[in-house]
Amino acid sequence: MNFAGIVIALIFFIAGLIGTVLPLLPGPILVFLGMLIYGFITGFTILDSNFFLLQFVVLLILFLIDYVSSVLGTKISGGSRGAMIGTMIGIVMGPILLGPLGVVIGPFAGAVFIEIINGSELQKALRIGFGTFIGILGGTILKIFIELVMIIYFFVSII
Repeated sequence: MNFAGIVIALIFFIAGLIGTVLPLLPGPILVFLGMLIYGFITGFTILDSNFFLLQFVVLLILFLIDYVSSVLGTKISGGSRGAMIGTMIGIVMGPILLGPLGVVIGPFAGAVFIEIINGSELQKALRIGFGTFIGILGGTILKIFIELVMIIYFFVSII
């Protein structure tokens, strides 16, 4: 074990977990980078390529959770196919137009906007938007759990 490497990895892990909750930082990427930096510091002698390959696959799954949870929340709350597309557009455009808050506002606004355009009443459109928000919240909770499993696996692997 390398003490400096562990401290640096811990800083990245904490920043990553915070970034998952507050969309100012790319949470899962920071968690993975903490592991990767530890690997560089130790010359990749403690953590092998299989470890990093597994963590990278989990990182990709974490990215998918954002999209799937938002769309699933839209669908479960009764959103149309158009609202699901609006959610996906909001996922991409929200952060571009609104910065970090766009991660939450974008999918909500996309679902609500498309539902209203499709003729839904405002109350129904807002319910669908709220379902999108619940999907995002559920996805965030799942991402934190998975990131914690990644971090525990990291520590188990270096001991």
